[in-house]
Amino acid sequence: MPAATAGFPEFAARSSVRRSAGEGSRIPAMEPAHRLPPPPVLYRALVARDASYEGVFLAAVRTTRIFCRPTCSARKPKEAHVEYFATPAEALGAGYRPCKVCRPLEGARPAPALVRRLLEAVEQASSGRVTDKELEAMGIEPGTARRQFRRAFGMTFQAYQRERRMGMALQEIRGGSTVAATAAARGYDSQSGFREAFARTFGAPPTEADPGALLHARWIETPLGTMLAVAGKHGLMLLEFVERAGLERELQRVRRKIGGTIVPGESKVLHSVEDQLRQYFEGKLSSFDVPLDLCGSEFEHAVWKALLRIPCGETRSYAQIAEEVGSPGSARAVGRANGANPVAVIVPCHRVVRADGSLCGYGGGVWRKQRLLELERASAPSGAGKLFW
Repeated sequence: MPAATAGFPEFAARSSVRRSAGEGSRIPAMEPAHRLPPPPVLYRALVARDASYEGVFLAAVRTTRIFCRPTCSARKPKEAHVEYFATPAEALGAGYRPCKVCRPLEGARPAPALVRRLLEAVEQASSGRVTDKELEAMGIEPGTARRQFRRAFGMTFQAYQRERRMGMALQEIRGGSTVAATAAARGYDSQSGFREAFARTFGAPPTEADPGALLHARWIETPLGTMLAVAGKHGLMLLEFVERAGLERELQRVRRKIGGTIVPGESKVLHSVEDQLRQYFEGKLSSFDVPLDLCGSEFEHAVWKALLRIPCGETRSYAQIAEEVGSPGSARAVGRANGANPVAVIVPCHRVVRADGSLCGYGGGVWRKQRLLELERASAPSGAGKLFW
């Protein structure tokens, strides 16, 4: 991806809002995040149209870019095509639009006809934005639109449009669009205006952030998909495929560690990460020497260091890692620590397999795990990964 598109990581890093979709369908100010039940549980509830899960989650379909209630009567998608959100705000921020069948933005009472007109107008607008002048042309007084929208959804019409536009922008940037092209497509007069809107939506602008607690992030294109890299002054803190479920939680964890802000930017660490990943995927590099600054418990750090000692081209079982860290019998705990690894590829959690050698879960998808192992076995590596933190 061109350097211009390396920004805006916090599209995926917004502080989560965890409020029941059934409580008037409010989309309120930021609240602490809570974990959703496991995806298999949520999918079973979705297929069964289990009403007891109303307000617990929303299901978003990647192929249609639509999000629904658990009880939606529409045809159920394949499990691999669904991701889950706790609130409408999260789904909007990820680039999805509300279903017209189950109307996940609405509470027990249907939204007024005027509010439905506003929602439809946003979807029809090519930029995802309806101006006050355009509202007046529709015969709608802007003040009335604001009041009715807030009464129905607990947020202003402008805030809804901003969420929707930013979510759409995320999808376009993930798809390879430049920031300049995305800003223009979403109706912004300049890139600076786009960045200001981003800051209003997702946190303090860089000028208000503590320089000592500022993290820089960029998108990095690889043969296996786009990755998001985040680095601070002490090293790389996050490297993950952008499609990974739970990426938002990982970003929040990183931000909590330093109490700072993530902004688009450049750094020596990020340039080094991009260069070394390129060499790795070309089969020219079998170990990395990027400084790391990882958030985790003492046990997690022990597991991650053990991962770095697995020679490129080889694998270990969870039980073997448990033995190595001095905790025999804790294969399950090793599996959890492996899954919590915030730096994919460089800290090679993909090199851990079942005792019988078969592949199991991987945050970036089992198919990527297989491709990474195939790449490493074919590149004739020499030596184990280096310890560098």
